[in-house]
Amino acid sequence: MLRKVVGALLALVVAGSLALPALAASEADVNASIDKNLGDHARYETTIKAFQQSVADGSKQDVAAFVRYPIVVTINGRKRTITSAAAFVKAYDAIMTPDIVAAVKGQKYEDLFVNYQGVMFGTGEVWINGICLDRKCKSFVPKVVTIQHGPSSN
Repeated sequence: MLRKVVGALLALVVAGSLALPALAASEADVNASIDKNLGDHARYETTIKAFQQSVADGSKQDVAAFVRYPIVVTINGRKRTITSAAAFVKAYDAIMTPDIVAAVKGQKYEDLFVNYQGVMFGTGEVWINGICLDRKCKSFVPKVVTIQHGPSSN
């Protein structure tokens, strides 16, 4: 049975019916993917690198400034909606758990996964996407839109 499932999946991949994410080979590849899927890679790159530095420094206020509110997070196994930077800072240690911090700090720019949903850190612990500032989304700001535990943490 397992062989049939694996065989069917391989057939879909070969036929191009099942798109699997691939790791980029360089910063240029990531930038091209961001430009194609999200727009202006320079804005994303600046945000991504500054966010990583803020997480590495443990700067709670700076990390909170990168988040789009409200944001739903899991704290002690329960979903909570965080509505402001002040609330984020207050719950920082419960939100930015060691596994999430490690995923952010350990993520290499050239290995980021990018699709229309945003830029993914690690195995999905953090996602950054553009937040539209006008109706036609000609102006946007990249923000953290998801913070969650990866599959190995559940």
